[in-house]
Amino acid sequence: MSAKEGLFSRLRKTRESLSSGLASIFSSSPKISEGVYEEIEDQLIMADLGVQTTQTILSELRKKAVQSRIESSDELLSVLKSVILDLLQYSEATEQSTDGKKPFVILMVGVNGVGKTTTMAKMANQYRNSGNRVLLAACDTFRAAAIEQLQSWGQRLDIPVIAQSHGADAAAVAFDAYSAAQARDMDYLLIDSAGRQHTHGDLMDQLQKLKRVLGRVDENAPHEVLLTVDAGNGQNVISQVENFNKAIPLTGLCVTKLDGTARGGVVISLADRFKLPIRYIGVGEGVDDLRPFIAEDFVDALLPELSES
Repeated sequence: MSAKEGLFSRLRKTRESLSSGLASIFSSSPKISEGVYEEIEDQLIMADLGVQTTQTILSELRKKAVQSRIESSDELLSVLKSVILDLLQYSEATEQSTDGKKPFVILMVGVNGVGKTTTMAKMANQYRNSGNRVLLAACDTFRAAAIEQLQSWGQRLDIPVIAQSHGADAAAVAFDAYSAAQARDMDYLLIDSAGRQHTHGDLMDQLQKLKRVLGRVDENAPHEVLLTVDAGNGQNVISQVENFNKAIPLTGLCVTKLDGTARGGVVISLADRFKLPIRYIGVGEGVDDLRPFIAEDFVDALLPELSES
């Protein structure tokens, strides 16, 4: 099975809701009409693209249909794919460049329950499998279970973890971890942070303190700040990105749980609204089920083939 076919099968919820809905529209309406546009709009909103992004897509779709004198639904589907791909172009994952920074520091942020710690562990595993030396830092000292979870991952993957006790100062743990990464000649330092609600002021202040302390030992650290969001939360993730980005500027996103009940159109909405790189998407529970975001594969997995319509 190819990577594209694998993604196709994993995004089953969105595939069922969006692809089958669009296929039904195009098969029942071979000629373009205002009713076709309205049905497309409904399908996009139901797939969690949100009203704003849906209107952006519909506006561009109408314009291109007129410019190209499109009359058939098959042609319109092809244009719809190209319009969505254009929205995703800024967010496609590119090979991460460390620019010689060592250790390259990645700070993981996000609310509780989105899969942040698990995503970080899977990233660490990929870096290690590529021949890099990796260190993990358990800076979610707000919950004892979070420290234990990361230590468990470290044992499973044979990757060292720097941790202190529950309630320790997260910034101090980050500082110790950076010092250890330097001393051990590590290529990557991945830092887990408390799974804070974006409305929790004290924890947001703690996050900013952590960034300040890292900046004192390396003015460019953290080199990446990745926000993990759960696709199953739909349009609620928009406010999460907005609020985290105000507290600590983000450099990228990780979108998890696309294999479950999520309607993955929120990925398109995130790309449209924020123009941030989507570094990874999570399509399963396995350690290898974290994938770089490839826009064309994603769109092909979401939308029906022309032969299906």
